[in-house]
Amino acid sequence: MPTTRAFSARRTVLRVSSALLAVERLALMGLMYLLTGLILVNVVTRYSHFPIYWIDESAVYCVVWLTFIGASAMTRLRLDFAVTMLTERLSARQQKVAKVISTGLIVVFGLALIATCVLWMDPIGLARAGFDGRKLAAETFNFLYTEHTQTLNWPTWIVYLTLPIFAMSMTVHGLANLLEDLELVPRTPPKGFQLSELDGVN
Repeated sequence: MPTTRAFSARRTVLRVSSALLAVERLALMGLMYLLTGLILVNVVTRYSHFPIYWIDESAVYCVVWLTFIGASAMTRLRLDFAVTMLTERLSARQQKVAKVISTGLIVVFGLALIATCVLWMDPIGLARAGFDGRKLAAETFNFLYTEHTQTLNWPTWIVYLTLPIFAMSMTVHGLANLLEDLELVPRTPPKGFQLSELDGVN
């Protein structure tokens, strides 16, 4: 029974990771189209001497979301940076151990980032304050829920949501990669991405 439950849990991690990757793919395409549109509109309006003041800030936040979502997808696709000067001199078994350690550190980093985001965004404290950002700021000096962006006038916490989303998705992708590296589940090629065979501990 424990073996069956463990196998079911592993398959669940892979399914969640695959679903997240599919969503990230769509989000990346949508944000790329949006960023291109914003830049084109910005060029046309500036050339016409009628610039739209909030487009610059919109493009910046679009790039920020692209960066974090792309970094999460790259984790699952194993396109993150790898330094192979040492590991390429190791034996096949030692390279496998190094890859498992590297992937495990990604999971540890993701969990640490989740914990940091919980402390920073303080959802429990916000709930105790009756979801009143001003009351929370008065009690804890956490002004996250009272600040707004400069030109769009959006609540900044909405823009910063990319951090906890990135932390959770990267952790799930890291767990999926770790299960594959430990050969607890068969490696599955990602859908919707054309990748070449990559070497290195990443």
